[in-house]
Amino acid sequence: MVHVSSFALATALALATNVDAFVGHRSFASSSSTRQHMSAYPTAAEDILWTPSIKTGERDELLGPISKYCEDLYSVSRRQTRTVTCGPIKFGSEHPIVRQTMATTDTANVEASIDQIMRCADKGFDLVRITVQGKREANAAAKIREGLFKKGYDIPLCADMHFQPVVAQLVADAVEKIRINPGNFADGRKDFEEKVYESEAEYVKEREYLVEAMLPLVQKCKDLNRCMRIGTNHGSLSSRVLSYYGDTPRGMVESAIEFADICRSQDFHNFVFSMKASNPLVMVQSYRLLASEMYRLGWDYPLHLGVTEAGEGEDGRMKSAVGIGTLLADGLGDTVRVSLTEDPEFEYEPCNRLCEMAEARVAAKNPEAAARQSAVRNYVDTRDITTYARRVGTLPTKKEGEKVDVDKFLNPNGSVLSTIDPKMLSEGNAPYLYKELGFKTAVGMPFKDIATSDSLFIRNLPPADDSNARTALRRMMEVGTGVIVPAEELEKNKLENAVALMSLTEAIETDGKLPEGAIRLAVEIDGSEDDEAIAKVKDLDPLIVLIAIDDELSQLHASRRIFEIFKANEISVPAIHHYKTAASNTDDIALELGTKVGSLLTDGNGDGILIEQDGETKFSVEFLRNLGFSLLQGCRMRNTKTEFVSCPSCGRTLFDLQETTAQIQEATGHLPGVTVAVMGCIVNGPGEMADADFGYVGTLPGKVDLYYGKEVVRKNIPNEEAVDALVELIKSYGMWKDKEEAEEIEQAVAA
Repeated sequence: MVHVSSFALATALALATNVDAFVGHRSFASSSSTRQHMSAYPTAAEDILWTPSIKTGERDELLGPISKYCEDLYSVSRRQTRTVTCGPIKFGSEHPIVRQTMATTDTANVEASIDQIMRCADKGFDLVRITVQGKREANAAAKIREGLFKKGYDIPLCADMHFQPVVAQLVADAVEKIRINPGNFADGRKDFEEKVYESEAEYVKEREYLVEAMLPLVQKCKDLNRCMRIGTNHGSLSSRVLSYYGDTPRGMVESAIEFADICRSQDFHNFVFSMKASNPLVMVQSYRLLASEMYRLGWDYPLHLGVTEAGEGEDGRMKSAVGIGTLLADGLGDTVRVSLTEDPEFEYEPCNRLCEMAEARVAAKNPEAAARQSAVRNYVDTRDITTYARRVGTLPTKKEGEKVDVDKFLNPNGSVLSTIDPKMLSEGNAPYLYKELGFKTAVGMPFKDIATSDSLFIRNLPPADDSNARTALRRMMEVGTGVIVPAEELEKNKLENAVALMSLTEAIETDGKLPEGAIRLAVEIDGSEDDEAIAKVKDLDPLIVLIAIDDELSQLHASRRIFEIFKANEISVPAIHHYKTAASNTDDIALELGTKVGSLLTDGNGDGILIEQDGETKFSVEFLRNLGFSLLQGCRMRNTKTEFVSCPSCGRTLFDLQETTAQIQEATGHLPGVTVAVMGCIVNGPGEMADADFGYVGTLPGKVDLYYGKEVVRKNIPNEEAVDALVELIKSYGMWKDKEEAEEIEQAVAA
């Protein structure tokens, strides 16, 4: 029999009367005897009041459909949560967002771990997680905690637990927080892998084992006032969950809720949730789904945000910003970890910057942010957060009589437009510009490659008599590169086959009349226009729309309004986010772009990116182009290079992760469409490689296993041979291509 109905009724009654469904249990007094104490609460799965089933429809029937996932769709307000304590720090909406990281040292090396944790604390982190594989590491954790106290450091520690319920109980004596992974803490038994769960009864029957493994740890944490993180990972869902729910955000959420039900059955509420994935779209959808479930269940537990295995450099920061920044922009998230394949100290700046940006957007604490959000005209947000569907703009087609390939101005998987200025087009500079824009050249003539800028934006044209600059522009246009120029500039300085850019107001007033020589219209919308004006985009039929939100408006909410109007009026014109930035360093611009534009692309709203610099610091055209492509790849739109899923290293890592990742990137980084996972140990093994074509996983000291998908195909390869073996494996599956020798700039100049 499936034991859900009693809880369903209790929950419905509790919500109706605003009373906690477990309030009755609080009357039982604590006891020093675990057996006596636990007897006051359910000790068997059949006695626990489980959350009503989503599969059978009982949850929807009793509690209604999910509705909201954040406090306010039209302004930034932090989701209201309870306070969860973790030693000297507190998680929750009434407290600052907690910054945390993870040590990369071998936990058994007590002194090295203490030194690294102190460096992290000095950098500014509030909490550090350490790996605990067994009793040896649990004993070491106690020594690390004691050593830190002796040195005057009270920064709380979190033990990262996989597969070891008994060791988790042991280490709870020493550290302030325990992280458990529902996918393998108890629910990773091999016999689950042989079963197919076709009914609710079959699925529920296995809960007894989960309860048996979890209850002692829950009681220990409750007695010692320890904190717990129920941390689901997309790549390490149990075979039981995979069989019943599939490799889905819903499976992640239900796995976490099941473990939370066990905690709640013991009146233990000092825990947080996480829903990590290496794919930012899956991560965002999972957290939103969990938040929406908590709203309808009446739960208020804090959220730990993170994109797992994000990688390194700009790509790692971009992917983290897309996932974490999107959620923070909606007021979700109470603690953040940015997982980079770098030393943990280097995670602080991006982590802190994302938190600062989030805190600056909260309307209740920032009058300027509140003013921008309230200045956005009214609209109805109809996004469905339970699924992902990208709005794909209708690409332009070449018309009869047009002398350039207009159909190549944009890419169906997302476009990158680059800003240039006239000086870059001079005879001496043009060959360098071709390279920075990603063109290949043959005898000095440019032609498009896989990561070439799709179109160009230039505010001021070179004079008509500057034949060299005009020739450079013409050569790029002849190979399908669009050139977008403000209409007022084209009126003064004619350019054949240009795309004329007008504000929406100007385009409506002139009925989109083009300057002489221009072949198509582009329209810029700043979000201040009324609904009727934006709806006229359909009649104007421009080649593209550039969305450049007015500084007095919230970019997120004003952009969402524009896309709602497009949807209501069936406007399918490609929409490019025109992002203007005054950022002064590479990290800041990556984090800004990932947060502010990525938060729109993760909802499927947008067909590309145009970055224009406003500040004194000027980044190269090549850097901004690569950043644009990194954004599109991070949002799972357009792959222009190898995708790396790389774990951030920890005490379990069985090889030098940073050095090995660099070697693999050097050897395989030129394979767009191929995903390679680099995992330091089997904990982050086949499951975490959910999106990967090939996997490189440490299994024994000095040894590596290679995977194709989730299947191991070569075992125990010596580290020094493993990168070459990976290359051969990629070749054997027909996914390899040799690196092209780039043409030297000097040859282009000579030509």
